[in-house]
Amino acid sequence: MSSLPNLHALIVGALSLVMLGVWVSGRTPDQQANAAGAVEPEPEVVEPPAPAPPPERERTVVAVKPGDSLARIFKRHGLSARDLLHLATRSGALGERLKDIYPGHELAFERDGSGNLIYLQYSPGRLETVKFERVGEQFEGSKVIIEPDEVPTYKHAVIETSLYLACQRAGLSDGFAERLANIFQWDIDFILDIRAGDEFHVLYHERYIDGQPYRDLGEGDVLAAQVITQGKSYRAVRHEDGAGNVGYYTPGGQNMRKAFLRAPLDFSRISSNFNLKRVHPLWKSAMPHRGIDYAAPTGTRVKAAGDGTIVAVSRNRANGKYIVLQHGRSYSTKYLHLSRFASGIKKGKRVAQGDTIGFVGATGWATGPHLHYEFLVNGVHQNPRTVRLPAGTPIGDAERPNFELASMSLLAELEGYKTRPRLAYADAEQ
Repeated sequence: MSSLPNLHALIVGALSLVMLGVWVSGRTPDQQANAAGAVEPEPEVVEPPAPAPPPERERTVVAVKPGDSLARIFKRHGLSARDLLHLATRSGALGERLKDIYPGHELAFERDGSGNLIYLQYSPGRLETVKFERVGEQFEGSKVIIEPDEVPTYKHAVIETSLYLACQRAGLSDGFAERLANIFQWDIDFILDIRAGDEFHVLYHERYIDGQPYRDLGEGDVLAAQVITQGKSYRAVRHEDGAGNVGYYTPGGQNMRKAFLRAPLDFSRISSNFNLKRVHPLWKSAMPHRGIDYAAPTGTRVKAAGDGTIVAVSRNRANGKYIVLQHGRSYSTKYLHLSRFASGIKKGKRVAQGDTIGFVGATGWATGPHLHYEFLVNGVHQNPRTVRLPAGTPIGDAERPNFELASMSLLAELEGYKTRPRLAYADAEQ
């Protein structure tokens, strides 16, 4: 019985430890730490963020407005006249470009944190950018030229009334129509020979910048083409020789360029054909018509049919203002009823095929504006439309292997498109 008080003391002690543990475990770690005499940490002080430094380069892009000059743009944007002087007069030939800026061109300039001009960029077009970077007090200029991507492209169209309209329907420019006609102009008179239902197929380079068509310079080179008129086919292939000379040739290597053009002006109409039994519209009597009359608006340019020398630049009652060219010993051509002569045209001057020598008019015995054109061989009048024209220089023996390889590839590509009529006509309607 003497041991009971000791047992009682042990039980009370154990219960006290249990109650203390429950009390301690119900408190947070911080409370427990405080209970153990720990000091609470000071609250963290968060400093406000420092203000961002001014940008090192501030860029501004402006479009040139009508009446703008670089001086006006500098003044409008608070740029210094001193920097303008350095740019325009001390940056060499590139600085001279800044004296002539035009509406629609783009300028971009950059200033440092103090507002000083440190960079200027001038873009007169999508293909060229001129840049000026500050070096000390001066500006150093540089130029970047972008070369458009050239993608072979195929077009086909049926001619209903004219080559111009057919090209327009195919999504091609008027300039392209003229170039296409110029390739075949020695064999085809696009005024008289064309009939409704004639057609053309052409493979050419379309220019692209960043995947978008670029037509500011027109379409690219014609690579291969075929014109079918009145059931007859004419084909031409572009070839550049080792010296960089470019020409168009038949698949067999014959030069498309002849000594004479088939017609001395572009895209008109025949008002009177070659006819030795014609009745004159003014005098109502039989008078041979030893040439072809091309009706065209006054002022339409008239081209020299071939290389030659001017032997007459004059005017008389019947012919009005006229020009006569001599082409070697055997050939001569005459151009009548002109409204005026081209600048610099005078007797004895040499002209090249395609040079503008005068302009359509209605001087002399003329019922309306037109060109009367005559073609003579050894002094005898020939029909300009049917006379056999002297051939041009064919592909030389040294160039023939390269030509045959390139032309076979281009013609095969052209034929490949033609065998896919759905695609061909879809291209023509774009």
